[in-house]
Amino acid sequence: MTADTLSQGLPLLLELGTEEIPSRFLPGALKDLERIASMVFSDARIAHEGLRACATPRRLSLIIQGVAAMQQDNTREVFGPAKKAAFDEAGNPTRAAIGFAQSAGVSPADLVIKKKGAADYVVAVVYEKGVETVGVLPEMLRKIVLSLRFPKSMRWGNGDFAFVRPIHWLVSIYGTQVIPLDIEGIKATGMTRGHRFLSPGSFQVKDISLYMNLLENSFVILDQEKRKQIIRDGIVAIATKSGGHPVMDEELLELVNFLVEYPTPVLCSFNAEYLKLPKELLITVMKDHQKYFAIEDDNGSLINKFVVISNTRAENNENVRIGAERVIKARFDDAKFYFYDDLKKKLEERVEDLRKVTFHDRLGSTFAKTERIVSIAKGLAAAVNPALAGPVARAALLSKTDLISGVVREFPELQGIMGRYYAMNDREADETAAALEEQYLPKAYGGLLPASDVGALVSMADKLDSIAAFFAIGQVPSGSEDPFALRRQAMGIVAILLDRGYGVTVREIFDTALGCLGDIRIKEGTAGNIGSFMEQRVEFIFSTLGYEQDLVKAVLSLSLTYPLKTISGRLDALRLFRSEDIYPSFLMAIKRVNNIIPKTPLPDFEAALLVQDEEKALYAAFQRLRGQVAVLVHEKKFAEGLKAFGEITSPVNNFFDKVLVMDKDESVKNNRLALLRDIWSAAVTLADFSKLPSAS
Repeated sequence: MTADTLSQGLPLLLELGTEEIPSRFLPGALKDLERIASMVFSDARIAHEGLRACATPRRLSLIIQGVAAMQQDNTREVFGPAKKAAFDEAGNPTRAAIGFAQSAGVSPADLVIKKKGAADYVVAVVYEKGVETVGVLPEMLRKIVLSLRFPKSMRWGNGDFAFVRPIHWLVSIYGTQVIPLDIEGIKATGMTRGHRFLSPGSFQVKDISLYMNLLENSFVILDQEKRKQIIRDGIVAIATKSGGHPVMDEELLELVNFLVEYPTPVLCSFNAEYLKLPKELLITVMKDHQKYFAIEDDNGSLINKFVVISNTRAENNENVRIGAERVIKARFDDAKFYFYDDLKKKLEERVEDLRKVTFHDRLGSTFAKTERIVSIAKGLAAAVNPALAGPVARAALLSKTDLISGVVREFPELQGIMGRYYAMNDREADETAAALEEQYLPKAYGGLLPASDVGALVSMADKLDSIAAFFAIGQVPSGSEDPFALRRQAMGIVAILLDRGYGVTVREIFDTALGCLGDIRIKEGTAGNIGSFMEQRVEFIFSTLGYEQDLVKAVLSLSLTYPLKTISGRLDALRLFRSEDIYPSFLMAIKRVNNIIPKTPLPDFEAALLVQDEEKALYAAFQRLRGQVAVLVHEKKFAEGLKAFGEITSPVNNFFDKVLVMDKDESVKNNRLALLRDIWSAAVTLADFSKLPSAS
């Protein structure tokens, strides 16, 4: 390397050519490749200007710009033996110090003393001069490759090396120099390859800046973002030309993007007779089985056309179309058979069949779960709106019947959706049919919520039963483990309660759910564990809604015993109250009240035992404000309630200034403490003010 290049940054290219990598592995692999490369270069003290990973099904590429020609110099401290072991009484280095200095590559005279904990130690200050980057790149690149991990790996040949798919070629170039790299006998060169079928030959990369252009000339679009945009634009253009709009599924788009190197959209069609099948069924067949994009008209109805993304040139579109149409016909015929066969048996006739389906080996059959859902749903309806009891019970009874239908067995993601279609065919009430689909909402936090009360109550009943039942047998989420998706279901319950504003509490509805477990033996402490679990979900959701963490903490203890809609009302009121002039002094006063109250039980307060004017004045103010605040809280006027209760500040301060709470007379002392206890009890109906930081 010349003196000129030592001061310049050069580009670096690493390409791993493989057999086709599963599409679902590549997004994670790209993130890992960038993360690992960044870490390896940082550890090696080699500066660079930019780093990017790209991928197609047949290759993983890492392009790093401005890679410094030299490592950065480094100074590090190496701790050795304790000072008392390193030097004798005369201050001369011992054999321990001399040996340590030699191992560190310094002179004993250069050792310094530094404190570590309570003792002094000798320290070698080691200076490491940077070396040329080309000298360390082979081991660095090898480390990057060997550090990559995939959900599944494989071995090939006679070696022990495991990778996602067999490696067929390697490219490692720094500037214009090929960097030696050997992975399981595959040696790196400057030669890459184009598209497997359209340009299978090898060609040399002489200039990294032209690398992507060279690949494009060989029918490989390396940049996954560019490739995705080409696919998106092509689908939209071809669908528009056919008189419709693509059903643009981002998950499918991501999947298809990593299935092809040279995307070409192809318009295909199918017999319009299949449009009699449910729209969701057709879309699912196209998406899940064939990775095709459906097309709909301006009204949202499917048309008998779809888009295939081929991995070849446009000259081959006709062959692609013929093959895709032949395959989709066979798939639609299967779906048609399942659907019409399912219609032969009403949902209510399937209820008894649920006895043969195990929900969980310790929680009984799906029929048993259905019975519990019905009981819980009835309890919820009685508390929310008794007029809903009949519709809710009917929807709950039929809620799981589509799980044993042919279509849902083939396409589990259509659970609920097919239930709605089958219920409509059975001439069930519209609200029943809708609820069968809405029971699975929301499917993720922030997702679509049930639009009807019947759907909301059945959805909650299902989720309540799952959480209560699994907690009852000790199957509690821990760490990242949550095999039964209980966290997601808990978030769904909270989201529905907030959305619908139901006047029920979390504790009440879980008491109902636990009471419906029948013969299931409930593990000790289950109710408390569920309460803590739900508080965590409530805390998360309110925090994501933008409420300050300290305010959320202040109302969290109320979230189990008050309707959640009133918790958000309290949060809004607290946020407003905190801006009031009275807030700092009120907070200080009410905290003084809480701080002095003993943990042990106190006798009931007696007004006759009041002695001093200040305590009588405090009691009078409290009597007036307690009733006023109780009415405002009942009316959900929390901001007005907080403002009213703030008037207790002056009487409380006067009380503490003039009254000795810990009077020698035990009955007087306990009566004063009882008064303060009652004041605090009234305060916590608004918030736990002890959780709020005092104003600075």
